[in-house]
Amino acid sequence: MSQLADNQPRRLPYTGSCHCGNIRYVVFLTLPPASLVGVTKPPPSRGVQRIYRCNCTVCHKSGFLHVRPASAFDDFFLLSPLDPLDTLGDYLCNKKTLHNLFCKTCAVRCFTIHGEGEVVEASLPRAIALPGTSSSEDAVSVNAWRLKPVELTEGIPHQGSYLSVNGQTIDPGQEGFDVREWAESKSIGYLDCFHSPDQRKPPRCDRPQIGGSY
Repeated sequence: MSQLADNQPRRLPYTGSCHCGNIRYVVFLTLPPASLVGVTKPPPSRGVQRIYRCNCTVCHKSGFLHVRPASAFDDFFLLSPLDPLDTLGDYLCNKKTLHNLFCKTCAVRCFTIHGEGEVVEASLPRAIALPGTSSSEDAVSVNAWRLKPVELTEGIPHQGSYLSVNGQTIDPGQEGFDVREWAESKSIGYLDCFHSPDQRKPPRCDRPQIGGSY
């Protein structure tokens, strides 16, 4: 079931994983997302949910669909592994500031981060935290890795923290989740990150930027 029963935006937890299951995470998203028709500039980089594709060579070649939750600290919990920078493959780019982490077994890239992380005790819905269990409203406490909350300061690369989840790795079949609907409702922004800042085209939602893909 993809559509929410009342089609009203709701913040819900969604599971995601690499192909082999070595990487497992939970991301909180507000779905269905808002249409970007008429939007002529990128939304604030903090405090709002963002869904977009960019045409930089890294994201284009890896087919990365950026899903950036409203809070990098409160909306993403990595269930496995709990030491991502030590266990996962790491491709550094963007002046060596962004960690493009990928599974060493199946090579799927699930998320990109900047900043320090920590293992915390997170309260998550039982059916989400423990895959294979029956649906339940009860929450369960689990150990999970997340980015450490920091004071966001302009002038610091990525304001001291950055998180972008690859929407292609969110597990299909969950309530309210259907990337097709995002594209059909024009809720995916297309950003121009290939050209230099002074030559970049304004964001749009009708079609990818030059060199990009749907």
